[in-house]
Amino acid sequence: MKSQFRRKTKETSVTVTIGELSARGLSEVSVSTGLPFYDHMLSTLLKYAGIQASVEATGDLRHHIMEDVAIVVGEAIRARLPAECARYGGRTIPMDDALVEATIDVGGRFYFEGTLPNKLYSHVLRSLAGALSATLHVRVLRGRDRHHVIEAAFKATGLALREALCPSAAGVFSTKGAAALEREDLS
Repeated sequence: MKSQFRRKTKETSVTVTIGELSARGLSEVSVSTGLPFYDHMLSTLLKYAGIQASVEATGDLRHHIMEDVAIVVGEAIRARLPAECARYGGRTIPMDDALVEATIDVGGRFYFEGTLPNKLYSHVLRSLAGALSATLHVRVLRGRDRHHVIEAAFKATGLALREALCPSAAGVFSTKGAAALEREDLS
């Protein structure tokens, strides 16, 4: 089953289609934002996470496109989270001179800690974690080449997310059980 999510503002137009959250192999991913390096990083994260996805975006500024895409992708993944997933994941990735660790909890509480050598890519991971309602910590342990550090961060985050999305044999992985939020619209 696939689900499509759209976000349209005066600044951007974003469409994200999410398919299977497979946690096996590299998923089919297509990303087109007009920003080649960002397309590469987002494709990498989604492929490594095992999330089948298609992302299309246009917009006025690089910052607006990158932020809005991260928000829609995070919301789309959150909408498809299996209730009985492992919830936690962590991975450390070496990439030439870079060594980056990412740990994630998709249990519904947002927090982000991490600094990449480009503030915009740190902001993307923060926006993704916020929309996903996840706790995400990214630590750059070493690295000089900015490309390698950022790519290692996106690969580590993707693999950590893959681990968190895996089915849990224990059912809902929380001492609190499944959290429920009810909404009632009042006039």
